[in-house]
Amino acid sequence: MTSSEKLGWKSLPIGGVVLEAGSSLEYKTGDWRAFRPLVDKGKCVNCLLCWIYCPDSAIVRREKWVEVNYDYCKGCGICAHECPREAIKMVEEIR
Repeated sequence: MTSSEKLGWKSLPIGGVVLEAGSSLEYKTGDWRAFRPLVDKGKCVNCLLCWIYCPDSAIVRREKWVEVNYDYCKGCGICAHECPREAIKMVEEIR
């Protein structure tokens, strides 16, 4: 039995601690969402309110509109709620 096995849970790193800087891109967190945002590029005026309010930085800025990086989007709907043009709507995630 190794020393870490003897310690059990005590050998785990402390939660909420970033052990390595810049590692957040390694952890794709969008797998568990029930709804996903769809952007209507015809309505989007690139005001970037969705980009500002997205808590997961899943909104990607493009030249004339925004896109959603579904690898990180958790489907919270804040982007759709904040969009003044109603260019983003939440749809059920189908896998």
